[in-house]
Amino acid sequence: MNVLLIGGGGREHAIAETIKRSRHDVKLYTVMSKRNPGIARLSEDVLLLKETEVERIRDYALDKGIELCFIGPEAPLAAGMTDRLEANGIRVFGPSLDAARIEFDKAWTRTFMQEHRIKGNPRFQIFEQSQAREAHEFIDLLEDVVVKPAGLTGGKGVRVMGDHFKTLEDAKEYTDEVLEKDKAVIEERLVGEEFTLHAFSDGTHLSFAPAVQDHKRAYDGDLGPNTGGMGSYNDAGKTLPFMVDEDLDAAREIMQETIDALKAEGIIYKGLLYGQFMLTRDGPTVIEFNARFGDPEAMNTLPLLETDIIDIAEHIATGTLNDLDISFRERASVCKYLVPEGYPEDPVADTEIRITEPLGDALLFYSSVYEEEGKVYTTSSRAIALVGIAENIVEAEEIVEEAMHAIEGALYARHDIGTEQLIQQRINHISQIRGR
Repeated sequence: MNVLLIGGGGREHAIAETIKRSRHDVKLYTVMSKRNPGIARLSEDVLLLKETEVERIRDYALDKGIELCFIGPEAPLAAGMTDRLEANGIRVFGPSLDAARIEFDKAWTRTFMQEHRIKGNPRFQIFEQSQAREAHEFIDLLEDVVVKPAGLTGGKGVRVMGDHFKTLEDAKEYTDEVLEKDKAVIEERLVGEEFTLHAFSDGTHLSFAPAVQDHKRAYDGDLGPNTGGMGSYNDAGKTLPFMVDEDLDAAREIMQETIDALKAEGIIYKGLLYGQFMLTRDGPTVIEFNARFGDPEAMNTLPLLETDIIDIAEHIATGTLNDLDISFRERASVCKYLVPEGYPEDPVADTEIRITEPLGDALLFYSSVYEEEGKVYTTSSRAIALVGIAENIVEAEEIVEEAMHAIEGALYARHDIGTEQLIQQRINHISQIRGR
């Protein structure tokens, strides 16, 4: 089977490794903007091209006899890549343009949830570019707010009272900046602990991966600016240490309600649905939905996937996901990103990364790097993800920390992700919120 992968980051490296584990005889072809060495070594052929070049990628897929395509990042989905490939007889693991709107139009998604009475929607309002005064009034009403551009921002456009805004005037000033280019979504700030759920979807049925917690802040202790994600962990089971089974059940129900509501509007969501939740005093509330695997969360869940991902894609395409038993190894994992010095505000790019010794039991996924003449260099974004897998989170974290000694370069990482101390803080935080 000839399979195409679109994307060249850490998430896509994890997808490529998972595809190559398939029992099927897979020949992997890849389109990516920069040559990711990990993906390239798994590929029959690589096309270096911007990942939103829909027509050129369609032509490449037809030329290579591609039967199945996996789309990694959100931008090709928002560009209508799935629709174009499917119109040419190529099956796609990734939702259609209408379905992917759940990620790239936050205003539409909030309104959709409200209209269908889907649980987990916070208080919010949406403001057009001419409604700055009304937006300011809503900020005054809520006081504790989150301000989001309605469109895609690469995970870096959301700003929060207390983190980014010290005063209401700060929130209003940022809202005005957003309204110069986009609609603004203004929401109440949610207090709790974030977690992520991945679910395979055939448009009717969902099959869930273990819950994962991402860490957006750049520095240890949850300090510093937000990033695309400095690392993540999952426990050896379906929930996280600060969750109870009822929390997971409630989040799953919200995601199923969302798929059902989309179907009721004639939108068949096929691919991977990513639910980002805040676990609050009242249970899970939706921060946002994404239309693809999370990065770094894919690097926790995909190495644990026992079921053949090609079989999963085939059952998604035929709407028979309920006929396939999808399972994950019951192991904990910890993922930590090594990023360029100065990231995310003033990253040092184009510096060499060297792996000087074996990584032990750790897995390595290349992310935003490029390869020239056999050497690997940083860009301005996250460079390498290391993943440890073990019977518990603490042991998985130790595997990653040990492997870091083997990597040299102008890089830094968060060392507290997956540690006992940080996880206990999460547990204590939820206990305090719930009044226990």
